[in-house]
Amino acid sequence: MPELRRDPITGRWVIISVERARRPSDFVRVPVAGATNRFCPFCEGNESKTPPEIMAFRPDGGEPNGPNWTLRVVPNKFPALRVEGNLDRIGDGIYDRMNGVGAHEVIIETPNHELFLSDCSEKTVENLFWAFRERIRDLKRDTRMRYIVCFKNHGDLAGATLEHTHSQIIGLPIVPKRVQEELDGSRRYFDFRERCIWCDMVRQEVEDGSRLILETDQFVAFSPYAPRFPFETWVLPRHHSSHFEDSSPQLIHNLAWVMRTLLRRIDKVLERPSFNFVIHTAPAHDGPLDHFHWHIEIIPRLTKIAGFEWCTGFYINPTPPEEAAKFLRDAGLV
Repeated sequence: MPELRRDPITGRWVIISVERARRPSDFVRVPVAGATNRFCPFCEGNESKTPPEIMAFRPDGGEPNGPNWTLRVVPNKFPALRVEGNLDRIGDGIYDRMNGVGAHEVIIETPNHELFLSDCSEKTVENLFWAFRERIRDLKRDTRMRYIVCFKNHGDLAGATLEHTHSQIIGLPIVPKRVQEELDGSRRYFDFRERCIWCDMVRQEVEDGSRLILETDQFVAFSPYAPRFPFETWVLPRHHSSHFEDSSPQLIHNLAWVMRTLLRRIDKVLERPSFNFVIHTAPAHDGPLDHFHWHIEIIPRLTKIAGFEWCTGFYINPTPPEEAAKFLRDAGLV
């Protein structure tokens, strides 16, 4: 029988519709295509085809905006928001508006056009999270940036417009509604119980084990109790921290192993699907928060959001998280 499950943080309800589909093979999906011969501005040697780099990793040296790099960060050529200008918040009758001021950057994760992130070395994945960390720290110096989103779109169904593996960073002048819901829900729990709900969640998922995918001394990865999407996966540090950009070198190193392992298992179980992942961190100018815990959400793109979901806010997920976690656990080290 289908179940209704409530997310304990945001209060969002989802429908676990077990009669629709259950196993990875039940989903109709289009695997992400491999490399093509089309021109790619992200490939090594084409540095002049991107805006001038903001930062780059060149272990063996080299000139900026030239070859011999392992990772580059460049402004998005077609940005959603622009750094220049003032916010100029104004009221327009009952409406509010402001200028589209912010930041939009692209992290080119490797010079190799043929590799997916899951194919890359652990060091390459670690470099990506170092870049996220350093760019958040830099963007926070701009007081207009209230929230900084770090995310990856992989594959057409996830919104990627270029094949070459890359991630993005967007600095926003407001805190997004989805993030504010998490902050508010976490605060309500903390005010009532004087504990962090995320820390409680880590303990319960480890003790229960049915939704646990993998754990290390530093991290826990599990299928959330009320997942919106099949095979949705959350990654949380074991020890409380509200801001991703405060992560230690040891934490970043272990996170690289965890994320690479998870992405390789997802590729194996779901045959290289499109996916998104997003780092949920605290607002840029907030101090350490006792009630919020930074985390990463990984969303394989296996189902579509249709009229019912848009109308009601209910997500229909055909795969119970306990079964999704078991498939990913059983995939082993790949």
